[in-house]
Amino acid sequence: MAKILCVLYDDPIAGYPKSLIRDGIPVLSGYPGGQTLPTPSKIDFTPGQLLGSVSGELGLRKFLEEAGHELVVTSDKDGEGSTFDRELVDAEVVISQPFWPAYLTAERIAKAKNLKLAITAGIGSDHVDLQAAMQHGVTVAEVTYCNSISVSEHVVMMILGLVRNYIPSYQWIVKGGWNIADCVERSYDVEGMTVGTVAAGRIGLAVLRRLHPFDMKLHYMDRHRLPKEVEEELNLTYHPDVESMVKVCDVVTINCPLHPETENLFNETLINKMKRGSYIVNTARGKICDRDAIVRALESGQLAGYAGDVWFPQPPPKDHPWRTMMHHGMTPHISGSSLSAQSRYAAGTREILECWFAGKPLRSDYLIVDGGKLAGVGAHSYSEGNATGGSEEAAKFKMA
Repeated sequence: MAKILCVLYDDPIAGYPKSLIRDGIPVLSGYPGGQTLPTPSKIDFTPGQLLGSVSGELGLRKFLEEAGHELVVTSDKDGEGSTFDRELVDAEVVISQPFWPAYLTAERIAKAKNLKLAITAGIGSDHVDLQAAMQHGVTVAEVTYCNSISVSEHVVMMILGLVRNYIPSYQWIVKGGWNIADCVERSYDVEGMTVGTVAAGRIGLAVLRRLHPFDMKLHYMDRHRLPKEVEEELNLTYHPDVESMVKVCDVVTINCPLHPETENLFNETLINKMKRGSYIVNTARGKICDRDAIVRALESGQLAGYAGDVWFPQPPPKDHPWRTMMHHGMTPHISGSSLSAQSRYAAGTREILECWFAGKPLRSDYLIVDGGKLAGVGAHSYSEGNATGGSEEAAKFKMA
């Protein structure tokens, strides 16, 4: 039987919830475009339950232990001597989340002689060295689409929060003030603004659909152009490259995967090609933006605001400059980990495991690496190479 190593974030400070906040969550019939939701044989959790933390265990323990497998769950993933490093040596399956990534580097993969499958409970497998996974015959899979709409909702929230100057306005109320001028001196309407998305896949297109009713001018860049009927429906303007798009945008939202071609894409050179006083919202991956270039652009006024819930590394050290830079709207990586999304990615993780142990093919929609090469959705979204790392720097968060 197999050993499954699962890395999840810590429980709430006040302890694991003893009851549900709501009696239930909406039941979806499917995803936009026709892809079906996860289809495990059954689930051992209540939808709406906190599943992504260590006590939630993605609802997997009963299923795995009844089948004779060993499940090890930990949040200790970074630094020398971490539980992740110790338990990885003989694990066959590793499960991790983008929100609390277990950085599966080439060095770690080389030491994990039994490792055959790496599952992302969510979307985005850049914390796995995909090149090393290909070389060692490790299958990489993720639960595609499980939280795409969750993230798109977060993007819209962040755009409105930045442009309308919501967070500073809220803070004046908490401080006991009624400082209207201070609140509105950086507040604008999004109506009539130009917004562009870097990538128009499941998340990027969902963002555009949700912004369409705001009467914004919608632009996109993607290596795969959208169908003509979609462009006409949403009145979209297509750009073949990022540079031509950012020059005309008031707001840029980043919704592309992290791989060698997108690492540090938003550097000082590209940011300086944007309109002065524009905004960036990044819910893709922190490493797509040059950390210090973002800080300098906010200080100079080239950017009016930056919001995102992705960092590098994750968790970031306590002295990470994005925690304290001006005019930001940062959150911990939560956009795709709502309780609604957790029910879907937990069910999808179980579906992948059921297929794996039964010797059945995994859905092509879920595959990132298979048979020593990029496969399925991975072949569509990623490029070969390595963009992972960060475990050593993330350990500074723990030490602090």
